[in-house]
Amino acid sequence: MYEQVSHSLLNEILIELDPEIVKQPQMRYFYTRLGANFYAIHSLFQRLYGDRADFKEQIHALVETMARQYIARNDNLKATDLDREKDHNWFLSQQWVGMALYSDGFAGDLQGLQSRLHYLQELGVNMVHVMPVLDCPPGKSDGGYAVRDFRRIDSRIGSLEDIDSLAGSMHKRDMLLTLDVVLNHTSDEHEWAKRARSGEQTYQDYYYVFKEREIPDLFEETMVEIFPQTSPGNFTWDEEMGRWVMTSFNNYQWDLNYSNPAVLIEMLDIILYWANHGADIIRLDAVAFLWKKIGSNCQNEREAHLILQLLKDCCQVTAPGVLFIAEAIVAPVEITKYFGEDAINAKECEIAYNATFMALLWDAVATKKAELLYRGIKSLPDKLERATWLNYIRCHDDIGLGFDDTDIRLAGYEPAAHRRFLVDYFTGNFEASTARGHPFAQNEKTGDARISGTLASLVGLESALESGDEQAIDAAINIILLLHSMILSFGGIPLLYYGDEIGTLNNYSYQDDDSKQQDSRWIHRPAIDWEKAELRNQPGSVEYRIFTGLKKMIAVRKEIPAFADFNGRELLEVENPHLLAYAHFDYQHASSRVLVVGNFDSNPQHLELEQLRRMGFLQLDSVRNLYTGERPLIFNDQLVIPAYGFYWLGE
Repeated sequence: MYEQVSHSLLNEILIELDPEIVKQPQMRYFYTRLGANFYAIHSLFQRLYGDRADFKEQIHALVETMARQYIARNDNLKATDLDREKDHNWFLSQQWVGMALYSDGFAGDLQGLQSRLHYLQELGVNMVHVMPVLDCPPGKSDGGYAVRDFRRIDSRIGSLEDIDSLAGSMHKRDMLLTLDVVLNHTSDEHEWAKRARSGEQTYQDYYYVFKEREIPDLFEETMVEIFPQTSPGNFTWDEEMGRWVMTSFNNYQWDLNYSNPAVLIEMLDIILYWANHGADIIRLDAVAFLWKKIGSNCQNEREAHLILQLLKDCCQVTAPGVLFIAEAIVAPVEITKYFGEDAINAKECEIAYNATFMALLWDAVATKKAELLYRGIKSLPDKLERATWLNYIRCHDDIGLGFDDTDIRLAGYEPAAHRRFLVDYFTGNFEASTARGHPFAQNEKTGDARISGTLASLVGLESALESGDEQAIDAAINIILLLHSMILSFGGIPLLYYGDEIGTLNNYSYQDDDSKQQDSRWIHRPAIDWEKAELRNQPGSVEYRIFTGLKKMIAVRKEIPAFADFNGRELLEVENPHLLAYAHFDYQHASSRVLVVGNFDSNPQHLELEQLRRMGFLQLDSVRNLYTGERPLIFNDQLVIPAYGFYWLGE
């Protein structure tokens, strides 16, 4: 869009650009994209920082940052940008299947990960989220999210050359690399924090720093505690600096102050730096916390969305083939805002975690009913057309229980009591439970808690193996496959968690590490036992049954165009409370439909065929289960779904 004021300013900026930038050849695409996006960039920058005396100086620095990183971007990545601009819906395909992993836990280091890419390809994974690899202080890393240097790889994991080599190898294999950029905070040992601590005002302005308690106390009135057990409160006194500093997460993680444009420009530079080192997708950590206001809970503020829009517009100028994931584990009504409000296409982040779906799946496992799962999905706001969900069962973090209270009541439960039941169930404190989870972040004031544990241990495989109960082992494996059938068929990008593909159990060794023993999430951040992984090739073993089941499921998913994420899912209301059912439509062939049915009960369940016929499924006698290739079980004009079973029904 052409607008006189912004483009007059752009002309000024371009005239004053560093001669080293101006004389660079082959800048045509950069200038075309900059011209197309500059009105939006200028408008957002002005809304955030327009009242500052150094506004022009700062926006000049912003443009120069984009230009320098475009120059640094290699020709292969620029060619990929052009291809993805032409096929702008490329990431909505059902072909993509992801896995999140710690490189050290998965294969020792980055070189080990590269040597194991064939294992991921064997399974069918072609998008890999390599959990944080940047330099963090030992013992104060928060699992890699307390970054000491945004441009340095943790020497225990590898080097920058290793990341470049990994990215190159993945791209040759048509695999996508996802890396983290931690937006909300730095380690208190970061260079910026050190310079702030030494008294440099420029860097104290990078953080929320206060000499007295008056303003921190005002913030504390409405801010929530993220880790009430291990890091109560939201401010930490720094003795050397003689100041209070905002630390929303841990006391060694200093919150960045985005009301300072220099911070935004620094973080944009870091995002583009990793895009230039081969990241196809950047996972933006803790985006809900980016803007702080007294009198609010300092989450989901409007300015946080403006910051994300600005980062996206700038990235589209320099590296338009790169996608953003919003790591915003927030209420359903808030989550879709991170795609971008008042838009058709995503203008903030193209991908967001479907944390609600994840938590609802765990509710269905515990209750053996899909009622809350159905209501929660029904209440989930629609996503934008050019945006998609990241659907997952388990991740490196805890399992929160952030369901909507209204949905809980409509499902027939009292919210507080139901959440207590779920915590008790998954921590093994409910009589009928075989789960082996541990509580995380218990809040003594509210009674709230979250849940840690591997998928296999939470669904009872650990206890079943200990007892040698073959029926219980079968049930646990079936639940693992059922849950994966849901995330692989829901519509979006399924994200597996490393170790789940071979039934990895809880890792209790974290309790012997002083730096980890207070954080139960380490129980599900395992080191892969590759001897155990080899059992995936031994028919009849637990590892074989899970791995081959998932491998087949992933391969079948990639053959079903209806699973591409073009808003073709229809949630179906069925009379059986143990079943979840939805249909997918092939957006290119509207008459082509796939019916997904999952049974969360430990007993077989049925669905009246007449009910499905009323919904428009007329040729049920001729359909087959696309996963197995076999006809589904039908008896007395009823579709029979085995215990913890599922169907992907199509012609």
